[in-house]
Amino acid sequence: MPFLNMITKLVVSILVAFAFPAMATSLLLTSEPVAGEPGKFAAEEIRRAATAKGMTLGEGVNAAHISISVGKDARAVPQSYRIERDGETLRVIGGDTTGAMYGGLDIAEAIRTGTLNSLKNFENKPHIAKRGIKFNIPLDLRTPSYSDNSTSAQANIPEIWSLEFWHEFIDRMARDRFNVLTLWSMHPFPSIVKVPEYPKIALDDVWRTTADLVEPFDSFSTRGIGMVKPWMLENKEIVKRITINEKIAFWRKVMDYAHDRGIEVYWFTWNVFTYGTGGQYGITDDLNNEATIDYFRKSVRETVLAYPRLAGMGITSGENMDHEDGSKGKEAWLWAAYGEGISDALKAQPQRKFRLIHRLHETGLEPLLKQWEKYPGPFEVSYKYAVAHMYASRAPTFIQKVLPEITPEHRTWLTVRNDDLYSFRWGDPDFARAFITNMPGPDKLAGFYMGPDGYIWGRDFLSRDAVDANGRRQLVWDRQWFSFHLWGRLSYDPTLPEAHFQRLLGARHPSVSAEILLAASQASSRIIPQVTRFNWGGIDVHWYPEANLSHPAQYKGFYTVRHFMEGKAMPGEDVLSISEWRKKLSEKKNITAQTPPEVAKALDRDADATLQLVTELRQRADTTDKELTQTLGDYEAQAWLGRYFAAKIHGAMDLAEFNASGNEAAQVAALKHLENALAHWKQYSAVYGRQYFPQLLNRVGMTDIPALTAKAAEDIEIVRTWKRGTASLHNKK
Repeated sequence: MPFLNMITKLVVSILVAFAFPAMATSLLLTSEPVAGEPGKFAAEEIRRAATAKGMTLGEGVNAAHISISVGKDARAVPQSYRIERDGETLRVIGGDTTGAMYGGLDIAEAIRTGTLNSLKNFENKPHIAKRGIKFNIPLDLRTPSYSDNSTSAQANIPEIWSLEFWHEFIDRMARDRFNVLTLWSMHPFPSIVKVPEYPKIALDDVWRTTADLVEPFDSFSTRGIGMVKPWMLENKEIVKRITINEKIAFWRKVMDYAHDRGIEVYWFTWNVFTYGTGGQYGITDDLNNEATIDYFRKSVRETVLAYPRLAGMGITSGENMDHEDGSKGKEAWLWAAYGEGISDALKAQPQRKFRLIHRLHETGLEPLLKQWEKYPGPFEVSYKYAVAHMYASRAPTFIQKVLPEITPEHRTWLTVRNDDLYSFRWGDPDFARAFITNMPGPDKLAGFYMGPDGYIWGRDFLSRDAVDANGRRQLVWDRQWFSFHLWGRLSYDPTLPEAHFQRLLGARHPSVSAEILLAASQASSRIIPQVTRFNWGGIDVHWYPEANLSHPAQYKGFYTVRHFMEGKAMPGEDVLSISEWRKKLSEKKNITAQTPPEVAKALDRDADATLQLVTELRQRADTTDKELTQTLGDYEAQAWLGRYFAAKIHGAMDLAEFNASGNEAAQVAALKHLENALAHWKQYSAVYGRQYFPQLLNRVGMTDIPALTAKAAEDIEIVRTWKRGTASLHNKK
């Protein structure tokens, strides 16, 4: 069954001394001068894996030959590869350089997990072609992202200007098969480009603020307006001395490095923001300001020209684009600024393919496509697939209303927002696989990018113990490595079996049963999706499940028992809220959806299973394995959180009964459940507090789990002083 003809050696020739089926103890690695960078990376990964397994560098008596190459075959799918085995020879044949790299990474992984001797002939190609990361990038105090009024953003500003950071981050993306990096900023141009017509706007150096952001948190808009305040600038700290020319050189190096790992880079913007311009040249946020349109057009032009590796841009028709003409007026502005700017650049580079991704956010598809019909390149749209919560439904239904309008000519990207899990290590292959395979097919889907708005996936300044062997803070990716691996690998190949993930966990934590460790991971990882489907708050302002929080001024703050009693379930899911459930019961209707008692039972079941498995794992765990200790702590914390939510739901059901009937026994039962809930929260906060610092989050404010114990206790007083008929069960919020 021919797949690719191995014609041109592209990457490396690697001699690994081992005799099949047994692994040998030495390795000889050679790299041809013509080898490409993706292949060199794969070769280094193989060498590193072999060294970690105790192989020495040198000749072996029974050397087996591993080769990585690219074959010429016009039918080959980009990023595809084939592994062929012939006796003591393994050949990786890629459809392109990226495919060859992925095949080489498979070899390295097989060495790490001890399964090289069992590799058989197989071929692979991507299930989803574009698999991306959404990274809200804190470039500078003066050019913020949406997330900059937060602990993680301010701490990570210096890291953003470190090549070492990007090398680590991009390497991890490649290992987990992500191939798109999207960098999101409200207005990045002053920090990344210089415009000849507006020379004073280009910013030298990198700033952050030393001002306290916690006390004035409520003064920040959740729509990005007024993110840079005078008192923040008055308390600036210069964290890096660097000229604008050096900044441009820096980002070129980042994009070159990404290219060498098969990764495309995009800049995304919200609009219309002019942070960093300082009001110079008459530039304002006014859509009718011709100076602003001209400045944007020329900034976009220079960005395209300055970065030959930049694959494209993404744009948003909001959140600062209120206009009397609605989306039509906004689209005209975006075309004049971005469409014309890109067109200007492509006149000088007519052979260049530059993708434009237009978010379907605060605009309509029909006026959008009409305005952009003359765009000189690939034009696609983007939809917020699960609103802010990817860890809820396995098959979100929100896209169904626009999916019929999506065409193969203008396919959609999915924005997959993770504003659920900033702290915990999550890992449920079944959930991730179902979520991925339930995405629209390739006739509708261009790709996806996943990431948070309320937290920065940079270095880990949340964990109390996150310093690596070199004295640096680890990446957030390193703490949550298993979840990144699941989403990246399964979106490339959703057929990966459960055994694959068990082997990875077993290789990383050999002192415990990989089967039990995966079971604990899955049980704990079901808790937050379950409660989020039940207590739905679609956007990040409305629901942060790790802390039971929403925005303190714009929404409910800490969710009380009353909020749970009056809450709504996730649309499109077969889950009933308390009010819906009671209504169906009163009307004696047949109930097929999941009921509140069943939600609470499921939470308790997963929490109990997690605690039992964690106890068993700790009996055998190597106490010097710091990561394993922290991982089990995360599982335990999620279990106590699950018990808390289960008891709270029971208390809310009994409160609803007392509110409706005045049955004092229901009030007594509610009090008992909420006393249990408080005890569970105390257990949760103790485990959480041992592992994580309090932090300021840009959507829900200061998040201090132990301090929120006082809020959890207030539920008891709410029920104790409740008067029958106080509330309708049809909450308007």
